[in-house]
Amino acid sequence: MAVTKVSSTTHFFHRQGGGEPTTGQWTPNADIYVKDDGLVIKVELAGMKSDSLEITVEGQRLRINGVRPDCCRSPNCSFLVMEISYGPFETTLDLPPGYDLSQAKAIYVNGFLRIDVPPARQPKTKTTKVPISEGV
Repeated sequence: MAVTKVSSTTHFFHRQGGGEPTTGQWTPNADIYVKDDGLVIKVELAGMKSDSLEITVEGQRLRINGVRPDCCRSPNCSFLVMEISYGPFETTLDLPPGYDLSQAKAIYVNGFLRIDVPPARQPKTKTTKVPISEGV
């Protein structure tokens, strides 16, 4: 089973003082694992509110985006180290076949977004008879 992370990561690390940091799009850290009852996607999104997150599904593609505000620092500060990413983010995951994204459930607790994706239901095999017509 392969999960492909589609979006690229752009991080801004400011390690010297002076100037206003550049903002850019970033990609949050994620864990993806399989359980008996499906696939679990866990995304680290500390400092956000659930109403600033958006999850969209396109076929087997899952897109998570939002904006993490930087509302805790004073406007005239000079960073010595800046390792926390702020601003808009987006991550896109192409999931393998066998999971039903239309039935996914998401919950945001303590800075982590957890998305549970159940396995796709196998169509029930039903025995039917195919009528045979008499040839002329």
